Amino acid sequence: MKESRRRGDHAMVVWFDDERAQDVALVGGKNASLAEMIATLADAGVAVPAGFATTAAAYWEFLAHNDLDDEIAARIERFKAGKAGLATTGRGLRKLLVGAELPPRLREAVVAAYADLGTRLGRSSVDVAVRSSATAEDLPEASFAGQQETFLNVRGDEPLLDACRRCFASLFTDRAISYRENHGFDHLKVALSVGVQRMVRSDTAGSGVMFSVDTETGFPDLVLITAAWGLGETVVQGSVDPDEYMVFKPLLDDPALLPIVEKSLGRKGKKLVYAARGEKPTRLQKTTKKERGRYVLDDDEILRLARWARIIEAHYGRPMDMEWAKDGETGELAIVQARPETVQSRKEAGALKTYRIRHKGKRLLTGLSIGEAVAAGEVCRLLDADEIERFAPGGILVTTMTDPDWVPIMKKAAGIITD
Repeated sequence: MKESRRRGDHAMVVWFDDERAQDVALVGGKNASLAEMIATLADAGVAVPAGFATTAAAYWEFLAHNDLDDEIAARIERFKAGKAGLATTGRGLRKLLVGAELPPRLREAVVAAYADLGTRLGRSSVDVAVRSSATAEDLPEASFAGQQETFLNVRGDEPLLDACRRCFASLFTDRAISYRENHGFDHLKVALSVGVQRMVRSDTAGSGVMFSVDTETGFPDLVLITAAWGLGETVVQGSVDPDEYMVFKPLLDDPALLPIVEKSLGRKGKKLVYAARGEKPTRLQKTTKKERGRYVLDDDEILRLARWARIIEAHYGRPMDMEWAKDGETGELAIVQARPETVQSRKEAGALKTYRIRHKGKRLLTGLSIGEAVAAGEVCRLLDADEIERFAPGGILVTTMTDPDWVPIMKKAAGIITD
């Protein structure tokens, strides 16, 4: 093990309510943020589900236990030298880590913490969300959000340990490798912490994403909330058309007012729910006509979330991007993630660009636009991100939908059209 990895905290697991869990170097930005909110915002009414995280030391011990450092470095060097493609390199590294053995000390610590979580909650075999948190993510100069894996409705010791291995492996998704290469991060100096958090039963209610700033214009006095039925991965991945609610922040202090300035009903055509025993942990199903025809949140819930967004933004002193969930069994609302907003906050101050199309041709299709530009290029229709070699820089990507694995292609595209 490298000398730099021997310094500091050697604990395999820390609880979110442990002060050490607020250290980004120990548990990554995502988990540190959860710990910080539990410690500082609970008295303000912001609800964050309990849980624990594996540490950076646990990840380094995992690599050392399996002698993976040299093999990872060799495969990365082949990629840098152009001797192996991104997709091949990423696939090989992920397979290498998924097939590796968890060190006994880490296995025992995770199993013990999972049992303790069940004791704290008063039930056994707790259903948990297992999320990845890179140790340099969500810093002002680095945003690794969305590059690693999340697993929902994980129950039992062995499924949890397997999810931990898969989270470690997801440090080498194609998108994560590409991002670190483009931003000069050493692949062997970024660790992965695994967050294990009590599930909020949003599969029987709804969930979504919330921003403490208008993401289209950057207007700071608005909270934007999106909502869909079921677990939140459909909203995060952009695979469902959610409800949208806009709330005017300056009027939130007056309980006599209802500062919801806009509500837009989304189609919400499908939802992610718990699967039956013996199947995969989650499955997609079509929503009912009744679900598609009504809003996920009522006005009181919209205002409660908006007030939480303002509290969280004030605490961090910057615009925030949050994920929320509603428990269909208890009616509880909870914040399950919070990180700095990275689109409007990074826009060049005072810069305004406008575009016009001067020559119009035959309209082939229409749709919802995301962004504020126009583009022209040769169409390239791809069905899989592994087809990156077929894509010519400056082309228009046409595909069913994108996820983080498409980022290397998206960076080359002049425009993107998805279903």
